[in-house]
Amino acid sequence: TVKKLSPETVVFSDVGPNIRWVGNERGIAGTTNWNYLDTAGFTAGIGAPSTDTLNTGNKFGKAWIPAECDVSIRPGWFYHKEEDDKVKTPEKLFELYLKSVGRGANLLLNVPPDRRGLFHENDSAALIGFKRIKEESFGENLALKGKGYWVLPQKVKNSTVINDGDIRTFQRLLYETPNSLTIRFDKPQRINCVVLYENLTEGQHCESFRLYLMNEKNEVLEKITGTTIGRKKILTFPMVEAVKINLMTNQKTTSISEIEAYLIDENLIEKEN
Repeated sequence: TVKKLSPETVVFSDVGPNIRWVGNERGIAGTTNWNYLDTAGFTAGIGAPSTDTLNTGNKFGKAWIPAECDVSIRPGWFYHKEEDDKVKTPEKLFELYLKSVGRGANLLLNVPPDRRGLFHENDSAALIGFKRIKEESFGENLALKGKGYWVLPQKVKNSTVINDGDIRTFQRLLYETPNSLTIRFDKPQRINCVVLYENLTEGQHCESFRLYLMNEKNEVLEKITGTTIGRKKILTFPMVEAVKINLMTNQKTTSISEIEAYLIDENLIEKEN
């Protein structure tokens, strides 16, 4: 009946059919997060897959059911006056954004109305503060100042599509040959945040990547390893002046539609779960 009256409505449950519960009410997706899920033999509620499975999805799942991260701006789902001083701070909301949207999931933030039928002033202030932090953090995409390259064993090719500001364009990588993507700048560029976008029009395929943090001499300072990318992967780290990205897949060719780079407030760098 829902789909008949509203075909574009997204239906949520443990097993979809359109979007799945992420397995917790803390607003946190798995660092590995597949949009695929196996639903055969499972039902919503007591018959659902394990919370670990809901948190990470299934690498070889048959159904496309992305994760949705639900969490409340307050300790509970409903308004209580005694919780007016327990509203999540703008910084905490940004942290949850990194751990949900920044891991390829959706964020469903509960904001309960008070006894007046309005959002409490503290809740409103937190939301406005979160909006400000998000806009300031992602206001200037530094990757647009650089030149994109596709690095192969024997040659380096221009790849303007990886930092052209258009997620509809993409670079298809090889999965049987070592290759990587890199953005080079004419002069050192301070960076502590990289955002990766996988082209999902052909499915989700990236299952492993390495992000090399480098200095202006092209020396590797640190290596960050990860698994899935999906719609969006936000990575934060101590400030560096260059990065190089290696992506790997054992399934099919991975396509990257965009790489963004930012310099955010160092106090906002993501903490561990």
